[in-house]
Amino acid sequence: MKIGSKEHKELFCHSFIESHLDYQPERLSWPELDTVALISLRNIPFWKEALNTEQEAGVMVNAFADTISDPLLKEAIALQGMEENRHGRLINFLINHYEIEISQPPEPVLPGNLKTAFLDFGFGECLDSFLAFGLFGLARRYATYIPAALFEIFDAVLLEEARHIMFFVNWVTYQQIQEGKSNWWRGINALWHYNRALQDKIQAFTGSNEEKQEGFTATGASSLMDNLTPELLLSTCLQENTRRMSLFDKQLLRPQLVPNLAKIALSTIKIMPWQKSNPTTQLSEP
Repeated sequence: MKIGSKEHKELFCHSFIESHLDYQPERLSWPELDTVALISLRNIPFWKEALNTEQEAGVMVNAFADTISDPLLKEAIALQGMEENRHGRLINFLINHYEIEISQPPEPVLPGNLKTAFLDFGFGECLDSFLAFGLFGLARRYATYIPAALFEIFDAVLLEEARHIMFFVNWVTYQQIQEGKSNWWRGINALWHYNRALQDKIQAFTGSNEEKQEGFTATGASSLMDNLTPELLLSTCLQENTRRMSLFDKQLLRPQLVPNLAKIALSTIKIMPWQKSNPTTQLSEP
């Protein structure tokens, strides 16, 4: 199969559409939480930004789908918009069900350039999802006070996020090839969008207290466990990313830049002279 061909388009679109999960957030089996789990859940700092992100994404992606003329691409992108809306409903239900106190996020506003917004969002999702895979894996391993039923609910959400970034990297490559963009142009364009996403994460740590709620996958890391090291986080992100990406057709493209940068960072950390071996930072190979 040639990347950028009609066959490529049909594969990444049908793979996305046919793997859609049918569920309603309000009808899921939300578990009762004991005091420790409830306090921990309420103390996670990212609920407002998670809700705001998903609500904005749903509105933007649905609006972008309306601009697409190709029926198959339109169907797939509209499906993603529906799933983003459903993520917003799921998070909103969780916030209300477990009485998590947040200030209400602003009403979503459509961006002026929908295609640029979709591109920014897609590359940002590649970065956020890589971190989220690792954080979820760490939570499942170390946050034993959280019921398994809650992990099952969010495992489905992360499966959808994995589907979204798989669809996105194949869509953006297909689209750019159809527009006659060269390999070097596509690489520079990806770096530019990833840089914009990274700047958002940096702002999350250097802005005001309200702004520090942004970049929620990054800011939530310290809420999961004590003594979380960069080595443990990067190792788990890579391990979980490999596992989740292995579920998809091997002919499809996968996000590469963020995992490759994480591998470089992890290798650098391991050879630093001050790095000490610590049993809590060592993970067995998958």
